[in-house]
Amino acid sequence: MTLHHPASAKRFSPWFLGAPLYMPAHRRDLMECANGEKLQDIRSMIFCTEDAVSHSDVDSSLRHLGLCLQGFRDAPDRFRFIRARNPEILARLLDLPYIERIDGFVLPKFNESVFHAYFDQLQGTPFQVMPTLETRDVFDFNAMSALRQALLQEDVYSRILMLRIGGNDLMNLLGIRRPRAMTLYETPLGHVISQLVTIFKPYGFSLSAPVFEYLNDTTTLQKEICLDLAHGLTGKTAIHPTQVPAIEAAYAIDSDDYEMALSLIDRDAPAVFRMHNAMCEVATHQQWAAGMVSREACYGVRNAVPLKERAELSSF
Repeated sequence: MTLHHPASAKRFSPWFLGAPLYMPAHRRDLMECANGEKLQDIRSMIFCTEDAVSHSDVDSSLRHLGLCLQGFRDAPDRFRFIRARNPEILARLLDLPYIERIDGFVLPKFNESVFHAYFDQLQGTPFQVMPTLETRDVFDFNAMSALRQALLQEDVYSRILMLRIGGNDLMNLLGIRRPRAMTLYETPLGHVISQLVTIFKPYGFSLSAPVFEYLNDTTTLQKEICLDLAHGLTGKTAIHPTQVPAIEAAYAIDSDDYEMALSLIDRDAPAVFRMHNAMCEVATHQQWAAGMVSREACYGVRNAVPLKERAELSSF
């Protein structure tokens, strides 16, 4: 499968990023991970200079990143991002030799107060970005609507791969932590995620799901991924390599859904038809169908079941 580099066009599907793995920027084997000598199956990675790095380690982490960048090789099958600690650290990162060997930046604690501090620096660069929504503004409908309008500016929108939802930071603002054996959607963040989806997705923004911080509860992780998908979220950041295959396996699509998606995007399809005991309506299911086809290109059909012959379409 040929991946289109994220800097090449807005048409790049965020599904290609899979389950990005966070790792501290001072990790000793960072260069080996970036080049695929370690963690070969990771589609994308985010080198963190923010929460995963203490204040006293920031300078040494930046020096380590600078040295590692010199050894980064071309890696068309994986994507490499840096989470900048703040706009000042972004400026230092942009000055590093060979910084063009990464694909873009994650912008933490993103809101209107840091909008220009980040995007003014990025003008004229090839980098794609993923702003993270994780400040108290996220709870304010009007603040998020205003941020959406700012992000829709043509020179800004064209470089946004997706918006990230910072679940742990938002929970911290509420003074709570996700209880064990409970999905985020069973906490106050369920409403917040739903609101962010309705504010941003109708305007063409993709949103990614918050991390799942428990490593020994695959049952709840799988339940949460199903709810992520039901909310229209794209991708889920991993905090440990063992989470990546579990997350990405859940993105393979059901063969019936794939069949319906192909039928819905067929130019000869009737306006409304019945398929697999479901109503399919071209006018209202078109975006869903396009998303299914995009997901299939990245993750295939669940259980690798060969696609059946196109089922006969019948009208209601």
